[in-house]
Amino acid sequence: MEEQQVPTTFERGTDGPKVIVAGLDGSESSWRAAAYAAGLARRQHALLALVYVQPYLPGGAAMGVPVSDAETGMAQQLLAEIWEAVERLQGAFHVRWEFHTFRGDPYNGLAMAADQLTADAVVVGASERAGHRLIGSVAVRLVKTGRWPVTVVP
Repeated sequence: MEEQQVPTTFERGTDGPKVIVAGLDGSESSWRAAAYAAGLARRQHALLALVYVQPYLPGGAAMGVPVSDAETGMAQQLLAEIWEAVERLQGAFHVRWEFHTFRGDPYNGLAMAADQLTADAVVVGASERAGHRLIGSVAVRLVKTGRWPVTVVP
């Protein structure tokens, strides 16, 4: 009888998703994506990693805006809204979740988060910006990267 080899490297999605990354930026579509990802995570008994990518704001610093305060404020606001939803749904809906912040542009930040958190899936909201029709949205860029299944929530 031949002995079976156990894979020693990370293998995505072999027994269902273990980590689902959802991009969250405060937009309506990102909140819908987070809710959809939470439902997936609950049904799959996966960890929901909610990720906010803090943008670099070099122009804001030149205008006297304290960049770190503005970025931290948005992350704190998102986290407060997440806790509010968790408390509202307590007892009826349970999902393991974490909140992470990364720095950079949304595409690179989400890609870095998915890689570092060994995501099995990425869920993002559809872009609400008209300019993305010309240069490509974060969702399209993530799909083209091809390292994770990507779900785009309208």
